[in-house]
Amino acid sequence: MQTTHIWNKLNLRRNKIVLVGVVFFFAAIPTFGQGMFGLTSASASDNKPLSYGFFLAGHNSTLRIKYTDAFLNSTSANEFDNVRSIQPLFSAGFSLGFIGILRFHDQVSLIFTPKVGFYEYKTEVTYFTDQIDTELIGGDVIISSENLGQVIEYTSEATMVELPLLFKYRSVRFNNTRMYWLGGASYQFRTKGQDEANVDDIVMTGQDFSLEAGMGFEFYFKYFKFAPEVRFSHGLMNAYQAENTRPELQGAIESIKRKSITLYLNFQ
Repeated sequence: MQTTHIWNKLNLRRNKIVLVGVVFFFAAIPTFGQGMFGLTSASASDNKPLSYGFFLAGHNSTLRIKYTDAFLNSTSANEFDNVRSIQPLFSAGFSLGFIGILRFHDQVSLIFTPKVGFYEYKTEVTYFTDQIDTELIGGDVIISSENLGQVIEYTSEATMVELPLLFKYRSVRFNNTRMYWLGGASYQFRTKGQDEANVDDIVMTGQDFSLEAGMGFEFYFKYFKFAPEVRFSHGLMNAYQAENTRPELQGAIESIKRKSITLYLNFQ
């Protein structure tokens, strides 16, 4: 008689099980807010022309690095000849701030969400040789590999003040929930001066403009409204400052732009 392997049977139906779970999750969303207190929130703040709140957020940020043509098509001796690749990494951080809402219509509003964000940008640079003077090359983490040469991880930290201005469109309220979409732009600046930033291995400027877009759900409770939200941010300005970057990387990088994915927990 064959032995029954229950784990393998579940594994064969894994996609169906996940799909059913997702369907049940979204089916439960409309009744989540109502079921928490068993009451329908009056939501007086929805009828006010101005309302306020606060949020906590966690983000995953990285850089978009564009190589120079000289680095991609190098045929002569250059300072970056020993550089094989420059790869940005994702790094976690957090932010907090306030919410100001100007209501135009029950479903349309203008949102101002000033915040302070704490960022860490990591970049891995792979060198062709594994015979590198680590005191000369600097870096924070060294990973050696016989096939790839030597990998150096460079890290820079930044505290940013961000001033997003967004338009928000909400669906019609169903029981104690709404779905919404938002989009707009943000101006941001770094709290530390450029002189302090110039000591980093890969130097960036302290100001940026970004486009932001996201979506979320509003859950109405008896005394407050809770809105989890996912938002994407893409920097527009070239933040790279070549003159103060490490000599072997200066000519290899043409531009650096910031980007991030953020999960907001909004309370209103």
